[in-house]
Amino acid sequence: MKNTRSAQITEVKVNDPYLAPRIRRCLETTIPKSVQHCRTDGRIDAFKLQWKEGMPNKPHIFWDSDVAKVLEGMAYAFQLTRNPELEKELEELAGLIVSAQREDGYLNTHFTVVEPEKRWKCLQGAHELYCAGHLIEAAVAHFRATGKRNFLDCMCRYADYIATVFGRGKGQRRGYPGHEEIELALCKLAEATGKKKYLDLAKYFVDERGQSPNYFLKENPQCTSRQLENHQALKPVREERNAVGHAVRAVYLYSGMADVAQAAGDKELLRACEAVFDSISEKRMFLTGGIGSDRSGESFENDYNLPDHNAYAESCASIGLVFFASRMFNITGDGKYMDVLERALYNGIPSGISLDGYHYFYKNLLRVDRNTHWLFQKTRLEWYDCSCCPTNFCRFLPQIGTFLWSANDEEVKLNIPAASVYEAAGRKITVRGSYPYGTNIEVEFGTDAEFTFSVRIPLNGGAAFRLNGTNLSLSPRKGYVSLRRKWKKGDRLDFTLDMPVIVLRAHSSVTFNAGQLALMRGPLVYALENLENIRNLSQLLIPAEQSFKLAEAKELPPGTLAIKGTAYEEILSENSLYTQAVPGFKKTTFTAIPYALWQNRGESEMTVWVREYFG
Repeated sequence: MKNTRSAQITEVKVNDPYLAPRIRRCLETTIPKSVQHCRTDGRIDAFKLQWKEGMPNKPHIFWDSDVAKVLEGMAYAFQLTRNPELEKELEELAGLIVSAQREDGYLNTHFTVVEPEKRWKCLQGAHELYCAGHLIEAAVAHFRATGKRNFLDCMCRYADYIATVFGRGKGQRRGYPGHEEIELALCKLAEATGKKKYLDLAKYFVDERGQSPNYFLKENPQCTSRQLENHQALKPVREERNAVGHAVRAVYLYSGMADVAQAAGDKELLRACEAVFDSISEKRMFLTGGIGSDRSGESFENDYNLPDHNAYAESCASIGLVFFASRMFNITGDGKYMDVLERALYNGIPSGISLDGYHYFYKNLLRVDRNTHWLFQKTRLEWYDCSCCPTNFCRFLPQIGTFLWSANDEEVKLNIPAASVYEAAGRKITVRGSYPYGTNIEVEFGTDAEFTFSVRIPLNGGAAFRLNGTNLSLSPRKGYVSLRRKWKKGDRLDFTLDMPVIVLRAHSSVTFNAGQLALMRGPLVYALENLENIRNLSQLLIPAEQSFKLAEAKELPPGTLAIKGTAYEEILSENSLYTQAVPGFKKTTFTAIPYALWQNRGESEMTVWVREYFG
């Protein structure tokens, strides 16, 4: 199968009722407010290199990455809007970053003005290469948006300098980043410049990781095996078969591994990517597409250790999972990767940002109640000192359209049937409908061209197809149905999705969900808030065998569908902590809303998993 590539930002316009408002709000609110925060707390001014001991706003080791992600988002926003005021602000910020580069090519605010003597001295925890990676990604985005090379050339000089410091040559450090990111960034730089040396450097960072003697043990002989695993450095990555360690670091690393595997035709590395992805999707991922079970290490845990009330499920981790899944799909063409991508895109990621576009969850729990640990916030906050998640939304949301479509010279793939327009390489295709709520999808072809058009059948459902009014019998392969023909302007492919409410139960080894069920419809995971259900959600039980009803949700965006049905409230005759009394059950009703939209109508308790009623 020939590889595909994700659509470019300028090739897709998203028009649907679920994703498009998020993109618009990001351009209008998320990015401007994030720029404002970065100015207020000194993150942007840090690039002036004027900080002195005793002054406020001491540059932190990861501040550069936050500014870089915001700038990357600004570049994508400019591609979508061509706003001249945004372009001016973008150029000023890029120019400021370029001005901070040292004569040898080095560029890092903290280790230039705060701890210059510690340059490259603490790779495991200092985020130097991580910040470099985000700056490189921002530079590539700036170049693609504006065509200007000043920032790109600056980052090429930085990457060239890094290549002199790290490697297996005489006098070089055989190190690698504590927080991975630069691997995928260097692959982007190689693609943007056509220079293989950047791919070679990315491959070095991938392959050197976890080798013996271990570089992190050289830095810190007291480093434990658990700490090495948290940094994905306990063993060489080609030997890894399970997703381990800090979840964000992991999926950034795996994305870089996939990039290297694709660019180098490295089948061994691709097999490692396939194995760790299966480890995530089959045993270490929450129903919502959240990843990272352990709050102390922000990390993957043992198989099936998925605690709803204690989930870390960082927003950045789900964003990274989408990056990884997208790469694996474009390499293999297997729809299972797009199934996971869609799950995170519609659930685990949008839950991290409010509908107003400037309040955030850092962690995305699947259950929040009066017993939720104080370390987990129950409401979204406007900003964080560690603001990796808010700034990640700046760059992720404008890219959403790129995940809906993939293509190569012979084929166009509609990965997610959200209303959108795709136009590239002389092919124009318009998708209409109200997915993920509506089931009727209309695809209109706007040009005469011969190619294969493929449509993914969303998880948990089927579809019936009609071409220009004639019924079609199409069999899916790897989750996609395909039709090759000479398409004519005005051709219409209509399909109706089968999207019933489905009841899900967890694997028996997920002890936290024993005896419970969850509800999905299409790509959406649903959750119950106590705003419109009984106050104590742990007393609510739902029978699986019933006819669920759909209704417009209250106080949520128009068109949002809630699930309603029969439930039972558990009643105990005694109020003792422990009792021999047999509970009774009172018939009632329940309302569930899309999980991603919870806590947009005021503070509430929430749960995805509900006790199942067997009476």
